[in-house]
Amino acid sequence: MIKSMNIAWWVQRWAELTPDKPALLFQDQVITYSNLSRRSDRTACWLQSLGIEKGDRVTVMLYNCPEFLDLFLACSRLGAIFVPINFRITARELDYFLTNCRPRLFVHGDTFSATVNALNLGAYLPPLMVAVKGQPSTDDRIFQLDPGVARFDGKRPFLTRSLGPADPEEPQVIMYTSGTTGRPKGAVLSHRKTFFNCLNADIFFKLHTSDIMLIFLPLFHSGGLFIQAAPILYKGATIVLHEKFKPETVFRDIAQFKVTKFLGVPTVFRELLKVPPARRGDLSSLRVCAGGGERVTQDLIQACADAGLAFRQIMGQTETSILLWASETDPLNKPGTVGRPVFHAEVSIMDSQGRPAAFGQIGEIVVRGSIMMKEYWQDPVKTEETIKNGYLHTGDMAWKDEDGFFFLAGRDGDVYISGGENVYPAEIEKHLKTHPDIQDVAVRGEPHNTWGECGHAFVILRPDTRLTKADVLAFCKGALARYKWPVRISFRQAFPRTSLGKVRKADLK
Repeated sequence: MIKSMNIAWWVQRWAELTPDKPALLFQDQVITYSNLSRRSDRTACWLQSLGIEKGDRVTVMLYNCPEFLDLFLACSRLGAIFVPINFRITARELDYFLTNCRPRLFVHGDTFSATVNALNLGAYLPPLMVAVKGQPSTDDRIFQLDPGVARFDGKRPFLTRSLGPADPEEPQVIMYTSGTTGRPKGAVLSHRKTFFNCLNADIFFKLHTSDIMLIFLPLFHSGGLFIQAAPILYKGATIVLHEKFKPETVFRDIAQFKVTKFLGVPTVFRELLKVPPARRGDLSSLRVCAGGGERVTQDLIQACADAGLAFRQIMGQTETSILLWASETDPLNKPGTVGRPVFHAEVSIMDSQGRPAAFGQIGEIVVRGSIMMKEYWQDPVKTEETIKNGYLHTGDMAWKDEDGFFFLAGRDGDVYISGGENVYPAEIEKHLKTHPDIQDVAVRGEPHNTWGECGHAFVILRPDTRLTKADVLAFCKGALARYKWPVRISFRQAFPRTSLGKVRKADLK
């Protein structure tokens, strides 16, 4: 066992070394490293009392809160597999996740009770235990999270060889990411991967124990959990955690807590820039404002720099976390670049024959090394399609110059990123095609002033039928998360197609 690769052990060590150092600031709570270690211990005891064992899945759907991190740390300590769920999803999508990962326990916030109540909770195998944070449920099968955990205050989990600090290759997290087939895939992420992601983030952010990291990105995403929270806990620094993103609250807390670093998607920075300069407060403490998750324009980079939000860029994916990074000046000196590879990974570009691409030649970004996911959960076919000869194929097409800077050329497939969320047109198309009045549909991403990119659905109706844009959107309700809904809808009589019958989406106007 290698304790040093287990995040729960990092918190325990900092609790021994700097017990009174603030680990987490949330609303009016100040949680020191000693407190955080004790909280994760009692949460682990609670999980053990429910029969949670090594390898069991614990699924969590919560807004950003201390309990999210308590559960994450407790699962890491016990060897259970933590499964964070996007709280924006519908009941149908949640049902798929629960059926796919087959958790023993599902913890959700009371805000999402309507979504949970729409499920047949008694139908899951193995039998599913459900706990709610917040107001008690009227369903007798759902018990409360906080009162249950509180009973174990001051106790430490009972650890045996089968529990406790895990082997670094064992699964720590299953994080779901959309797939081009329209079915989300569960990326299995190991303790080893988390550790090396933290080392990469340490270098990228130039982390120090004195840092104050502001986190408003949702912790169910890699950006919030693995690029910010985990590296800060590894370094023994301090997290200022926001439940949700609110631009004026971000500026208030930067000034109040002397925040030094944070990460956002370009949509976030666009919203921050809308706040009048007079209401932004003192930003002098900021050292790094990092961004990633979608395409970044030169205008946005310059506007951020002018506002005192010097923009440092990253690119990655759930399966790998950070892959490429660029300094504040790199995009200005190399317009359009997404940076150079992180330190702890082998990132390269391969042509269609699996050979290294020449400088300037477009190919697929591939990666191997310690930041790779292990596999897709219970999906050996997709795993073999993605990991070939030891390389993880990202699906991102790019070229690089002689200085080693990467430039995106598009994507293998037509995924687009809206407000930091990956959206795969195949999933939307698959659903819309089930409408009785829709004969065919093609969805692609297009630039959007607020979200970076948005969906444009081109629809062919069946003969003698009529639909409006409102009708199409109404059909998305309850089946697709709101961020997946197409913003633009156009009706067509036919689609331009290739000789093989595939839709030429680039020719759709």
